[in-house]
Amino acid sequence: MANVSRFAKWTPVVAATLFLPALHAASAAQPLNGDRPAAAIVDSNIRQEETLAKTQAGKVITAIDRTRENIGTVRKTTKLDTVDIVFLTDAARSEGGPPPAIENKVKQHKDDVAELRQEIEANALLFNAIDSRRVMAEDVLAVEFDNPGRIVIYAAAKPPK
Repeated sequence: MANVSRFAKWTPVVAATLFLPALHAASAAQPLNGDRPAAAIVDSNIRQEETLAKTQAGKVITAIDRTRENIGTVRKTTKLDTVDIVFLTDAARSEGGPPPAIENKVKQHKDDVAELRQEIEANALLFNAIDSRRVMAEDVLAVEFDNPGRIVIYAAAKPPK
């Protein structure tokens, strides 16, 4: 019984020790309620384009095939001049998802695509870029690096209104 009362006595101290540093870190983070939070964090030109998956299927499939090698690049990316988000509007969940050719390629590379999405979520620059356009990581089908300062993110989503 003496051990229980001793534990109960120290519980608030332990909780405060664990909780207060996390609270301080959250308050010290950059606020995301400004006029251009993503631009302040990303410091890149974020552009968006709407197109149909069926017209971009070749590019998307090629990018999905290169997912394994692009994961490492995503992991190392800390600065980009341009982030292009390509909304594949006919591939959005509300439209029934990607066309069969793209869906099959995603299934073929499902582990790599899942890892790519995790890396995007873990990369502050890329996460805030997609978040600024209200794209969820789970909607990202593939990425393409066509030069050192530019990434193209293919998303099965519709742009925010």
